[in-house]
Amino acid sequence: MQKILIVEDSSIVAKILVHLAKQELEFEIVLAMTFAEARAKFKQYNGDFFAAIVDLNLPDAPDGEVVDFTLEKKIPTIVLTGTFDEKRRSTLLEKGIVDYVTKEGKYSYLYALRLVNRLQANMSIKVLVVEDSSTMRNLIVSMLKRHLFKVVEAVDGIDAIKVFLANPDIKLLITDYNMPNMDGFDLVKNIRCKYEKFDLIIIGLSAEGESSLSARFIKTGANDFLTKPFNPEEFYCRINHNIESLELVEQIRDVSNRDYLTGLYSRRYFFQKGEELWQQAKDNSQSLSMAVLNIDDFKNINDQYGNVFADSILKKISDILNKTLFRFLVARSSGKEFYMLMQGLDSNQASILLDKIRAIISREVFTFENDEVFITCSGGVTNKLTDRLIDQVTIAENLVISAKEAGKNIVFSEDATDIMGDDDAA
Repeated sequence: MQKILIVEDSSIVAKILVHLAKQELEFEIVLAMTFAEARAKFKQYNGDFFAAIVDLNLPDAPDGEVVDFTLEKKIPTIVLTGTFDEKRRSTLLEKGIVDYVTKEGKYSYLYALRLVNRLQANMSIKVLVVEDSSTMRNLIVSMLKRHLFKVVEAVDGIDAIKVFLANPDIKLLITDYNMPNMDGFDLVKNIRCKYEKFDLIIIGLSAEGESSLSARFIKTGANDFLTKPFNPEEFYCRINHNIESLELVEQIRDVSNRDYLTGLYSRRYFFQKGEELWQQAKDNSQSLSMAVLNIDDFKNINDQYGNVFADSILKKISDILNKTLFRFLVARSSGKEFYMLMQGLDSNQASILLDKIRAIISREVFTFENDEVFITCSGGVTNKLTDRLIDQVTIAENLVISAKEAGKNIVFSEDATDIMGDDDAA
């Protein structure tokens, strides 16, 4: 587990921070109450800290020496201080701290702790900086890297489009207006032909004195605008606000694509995303196996034990599928049936994998009052890339029917070969 170093000399504040940290963070919390203790903890853990939250004034480091120490050790550092000092704040931001937070109550402590979560999330977010001035570009890149974003660069709009083609996972674009070859407006217009506002964040930049550009940028498709030179805290606030909005939309989209009971993807999303994977497999001549898993005699179980018990079975099987097939597209198709699309696996490989899942399920014990209930499933697998994905699904579903007719608790592949586990559960 990753570690966070908290350095705080007040025992009351330290207790509050550690208590809130355990609620907010999935990190191991390491507490030090003096500069000497902080150095000892650094040595004890071989400097393996994801980030540090440090008090600016300690009994044995009254002038912020602990901040210099953590920055020297390349630990992202959030400063907590009892008083606000504009000059000290500017100096520390220039040195490279993540943020400067005054101790003004519980919200301030939560803000500092949630910054750690923000840093962790930023590590998976790729940002493209488009700026023809190398000085300004380097400044923006360094500020983004301080907050652990993954950063790529371009010198003008044409260069930016090339970078986009090589990095389709870019989530945030920061672009200057006045650039050679293709300016910021034309770049935004080109990018917005493909990406909606909540698929890609665009923040426009321009120099002071160009007051009309902010409205023009936003009307062209930008999410936000900053005037150069900008305040570092305003820069981070704008970035974080837009990123958090994007993440919220992504969460809403994800929930809408999920089955309410099991958390697996819905049938609708399966075909939406599956069509993309199917087309990729066709275009690149890659293996793509379609698998269907169907619970045997589920209606009888539902009638005998009731909906609540039946739902618990569906949830458990879904958990098994999620853990085993996390690399693939898995969905709940209907009450008792699940779809799986396995890119890169041929029919034999997918059948063996599905049969292992079938065997795991057959050994699972479900308890209802004093009864022990065992569940079996039948499966079908094909990797024949037909003219449509739905046709491939139909082949797999017909193989499930054949598996049930052959005695259930079996996986059939497209060559009519059944694969049985050693469990032989009925």
